[in-house]
Amino acid sequence: MKPFVPRRVLFEERALDYELGRNLVSTFRKMGIETSKIASHNRVTGIPGKTASEAYREGKRTLVIGVRKEKEFQTCKPSAHYQLPIVTGCSGMCEYCYLATNLGKKPYIRIYVNIEEVLGITKQLIQERIPETTLFEGSAVSDPVPVERYTGLLGTTIDFFAREEFARFRFVTKFTDIDGLLGIEHNGHTTIRFSINTQKVIEKYEHATPSADERIAAARKVFESGYPLGFLIAPIMYYPGWEEDYEKLIKDVSQTFRDFSPEQKGEISFELISHRYTNRAKTNILEVFPHTDLSMEEGERKYKYGQFGYGKFIYRPDIMQTMQTSLLSCLNQHLPEARVLYFV
Repeated sequence: MKPFVPRRVLFEERALDYELGRNLVSTFRKMGIETSKIASHNRVTGIPGKTASEAYREGKRTLVIGVRKEKEFQTCKPSAHYQLPIVTGCSGMCEYCYLATNLGKKPYIRIYVNIEEVLGITKQLIQERIPETTLFEGSAVSDPVPVERYTGLLGTTIDFFAREEFARFRFVTKFTDIDGLLGIEHNGHTTIRFSINTQKVIEKYEHATPSADERIAAARKVFESGYPLGFLIAPIMYYPGWEEDYEKLIKDVSQTFRDFSPEQKGEISFELISHRYTNRAKTNILEVFPHTDLSMEEGERKYKYGQFGYGKFIYRPDIMQTMQTSLLSCLNQHLPEARVLYFV
C-alpha cells in the first residue's frame, strides 16, 4: 500500500517556533504540497467539499501542524490510565469509525510538534503514581503510523518510555509502514498492537487500509524486533458466516507465528471489541456513506452509557455472549498461549 501523502498542509504560526514544525513545513513545501498558515489548529477552515462525502474525503487528505496547549490528559479505560496525545485523526476511511462521534465532518489529521512539552506532562503523571506503573495509550483518537515517516513522533515517544521504569506505552494501528520503528531500543516498554478484521469487513468498510494479511505480516516484524505485541480484533461484526470468517482470521495469525515457542507466543495479547455506535456517529456515517449497509438498527441493539457521558448502541446480550464464547474458544484452540485482555 502506498504511504500517506497529504493533499494540503495547514500550520499554526506557533508551530514554527519548534524545530519539528519548521522541518515539516519545509519538507512538504519541497514535496510541492500546498501549505498555508492558520490561526489555530482547533479552528480549521478552507477544507473544500460541496457534499458531506467530499468534505470527509478532503479532510482525510488534510494535515494540520499545531501546538498542544492543554496540560491535562484524558483517561483511557480499559486499555490504559491516560491518553497520550501526539496525533489526532487517521488517513483510513473506515465506515464504522467511532471517531465520527467527535472529529466532525471534516476529520483532518493533526500532529503536535511540541513533543518535549507533551512528554514533560507525561513525566509528571508517571511520578505522581510511583511505585505504580502508569500506562499510556497513543492511539485513542488517532492512528499515528501513517504520518510517522514525516514526524518521528512515535520513535521519540518509544525512546522516552524505554528509559521510564514505572511507565509503559502502547498504541494500535491498521497500517504497516512500521520499518522505521524496528531498530529503536524500546526496552520492552512499548506494546505495538494491530487492529485486524475479517477480509470481508476490511473490503466493505475499512477503505484505504492494508489487508489483514499485510497487517499480520507487519505484526510479525514487530514481534521479531522484540516489541510486546497485541492484536485488536475490532470491531467484531455479527453477520452471516461471521464465525467462519473470524476463525480463519485467528488461524491466519496462528499460522504466521507458528515457529515461535509457546513462551514467546505467551507474550501476544488480544483485545476483543464488538461493533458499537453512537447516535451522532450514525448521523455522520449516513451522511458521509449514504449507501452503506453497515448494521445500525436500534431495535437489534442495547443502549449502554459510556465513560465520556454519552451512550452507545451495542449488540444484544445474547449476541454478545455468543460472540465471546465463540472467539474465546477459537483463540484457545489455535493460540492457547496468547493472553485475552478483555471482551467488550
